[in-house]
Amino acid sequence: MSKIIPSAEPFFFPGGPTGCLLIHGFTGTPKEMRWMGEYLNQQGCTTVGVRLAGHATNPDDLLRTSWEDWLTSAENGLHLLKESTDQIFVCGLSMGGILSLILAADFEVAGVVAMSTPYELPSDPRLRYIRLLQYIIPKITKGEPDWQDESAAETHIDYPYYPTPAILELFKLIEHMQGCLPRLAAPLLLIHSKNDKGIAPENMEKIYQNAGSQQKEMAWIENSGHTMTRDGQRDQVFSLVNQFIQKHKA
Repeated sequence: MSKIIPSAEPFFFPGGPTGCLLIHGFTGTPKEMRWMGEYLNQQGCTTVGVRLAGHATNPDDLLRTSWEDWLTSAENGLHLLKESTDQIFVCGLSMGGILSLILAADFEVAGVVAMSTPYELPSDPRLRYIRLLQYIIPKITKGEPDWQDESAAETHIDYPYYPTPAILELFKLIEHMQGCLPRLAAPLLLIHSKNDKGIAPENMEKIYQNAGSQQKEMAWIENSGHTMTRDGQRDQVFSLVNQFIQKHKA
């Protein structure tokens, strides 16, 4: 059994009756969400940062997981918070944003925040043949990093490449999210960086257009890369999320 990478463990910070479920991204770890968890806890929230199945250990572990496993990991965190809070906000980064949107469509939540979240994957020619490539190319290298805060980048933890079969599972997860968006009813906040080199900014607008929420808003930032919860404008991101929670909590 693979051990969790040190400093990439899941977390639980007890606080007040408002709960915040924090979900990290594809090949990432709960560390991506820890600073946000600490900040929201200081604002009085009970926060949980889940570890998605196959993550924060060894890339080979992703080969034994499916998109349903990742969704189950997120659901487990939601049920954990239900035991200790009166209302729950779900907040996710990248693939964590996808999972947050699905949870908000399937469960009663007070609000949902999706950051750097894809509506669809980039138009990489290799992705058109991903079902075949998974048997030929076992892994796909990541693109150039887009960090603005180099000191934060140095302590970031994620897998160094994408296991190809896991990308196919990500495709399936995105298709499932697209089907869930029209029945999303909870208040929605979308945040995206104009400098995101991994997920194009127009993805936020597509999610906004397809989401069924009556109360929905978009917020842009400029001086961060894809991992905005740890990058240069993280304080602004945290503040936006906290303002959204304060606005919509019971």
